[in-house]
Amino acid sequence: MKFAPIIDPAVRKPAPKPVRVDLRKVFGIGTGLWTVALIVSLVLLVLHYDTVSFVILCAAGVIIGVLMLIWEYFDRWDYRRLGQ
Repeated sequence: MKFAPIIDPAVRKPAPKPVRVDLRKVFGIGTGLWTVALIVSLVLLVLHYDTVSFVILCAAGVIIGVLMLIWEYFDRWDYRRLGQ
C-alpha cells in the first residue's frame, strides 16, 4: 500500500546514510567559472561595452566562491578533528 508509510511510520524503509562530498571541487569549479566570466566582462568593459553590472555580479561570485572555499576548509578541519 502506497499510503502505509504515511499512516504508520514504522513501515518506512530506513533512510540512506548521507554521503560525504568533497566540496572543494564544487566550490573550486564554480569560483573558476565566475573568474572566467569576470575576465570576459572586464575585457568587454575595456572594449567600451556597458558591462559594469556584469563585472559587479562576477566579482561578487568570485568573492562568495572564495569565502565558501575558506568555510569548507575550516569545516573539513573541524570534521577531521572531531573524527579523531
